[in-house]
Amino acid sequence: MNIENLKEEIKNFCEKRDWDQFHSIKDLAIGVVTEASELLEIFRFQSEKQCEELVKSEKKKEVSDELADVLFFILRISQKYNIDLEKAFAEKMKKNAEKYPEDLAKGSNKKYNEFLEQT
Repeated sequence: MNIENLKEEIKNFCEKRDWDQFHSIKDLAIGVVTEASELLEIFRFQSEKQCEELVKSEKKKEVSDELADVLFFILRISQKYNIDLEKAFAEKMKKNAEKYPEDLAKGSNKKYNEFLEQT
């Protein structure tokens, strides 16, 4: 499925349940954060090694479900408010490439504004 098909599926799903009344931009944004927090909770108090093992275990399904929940809210926002996610993503990646040039960012976890400090 492509993004537009997913958005249409979500639109139909929500319309059949009369959920537009609950899906303001604020409430949908809260949903993104809430579901992302549920994803994060899976890894709470785990070492890096334990996190890697979790994703390879039966917990992978739980991780997948939480990712799908985050995606639901992202797609719902883009569907309701007519945001072209493919275009937005392409534009953002272009900005990221400018902010994180390969020669400065390769192998570094610094934020883009920290690169200016080292030059």
